[in-house]
Amino acid sequence: MDEIVNKVKQSGLKTLDLAQFIPQESVVVFDLKDYLWQELILKEKDFRAALKDFDWMSLEGKAVAIICSADAIVPTWAFMLVASYLQKNNIKHIVGSPDEMSKQLIKAKIEEINPKDYTDARIIVKGCADIAVPNFAMTYLVTYLQNEVKSLMYGEPCSTVPIYKAPKK
Repeated sequence: MDEIVNKVKQSGLKTLDLAQFIPQESVVVFDLKDYLWQELILKEKDFRAALKDFDWMSLEGKAVAIICSADAIVPTWAFMLVASYLQKNNIKHIVGSPDEMSKQLIKAKIEEINPKDYTDARIIVKGCADIAVPNFAMTYLVTYLQNEVKSLMYGEPCSTVPIYKAPKK
């Protein structure tokens, strides 16, 4: 009987599972609306006191999206002050929606890849995952790796969809 040969392994294809780039941190919202007087006006003295008394360590291990959901004019420095407290406590944050925060986290994880490790490689972006992978992650990975790889495909080794093939040198 002939030995079973794993042709996929011999093909030199490298598989990237985008599920590994999904952030482990939960994203929480810090809403400035909760610190406005009658949800309209920010009183600096009260705001500074509230931030000073806030338990910032309750946000440890989380990523924070700073927003103001009230229809109010909030001075830029208020967002800056919240960011300063978060930064002082090494808490990841952005001014923007939770979705924008998730995108930032995914982008940072993808950028941990050294593109040079994939120079002239044939890459398959895994199509089946146990968790949903946002389209943003897929498209950012293409943008990030395309200039290095020989080819980029989507799917599984047994059935791929070509995405990009480098011109012959």
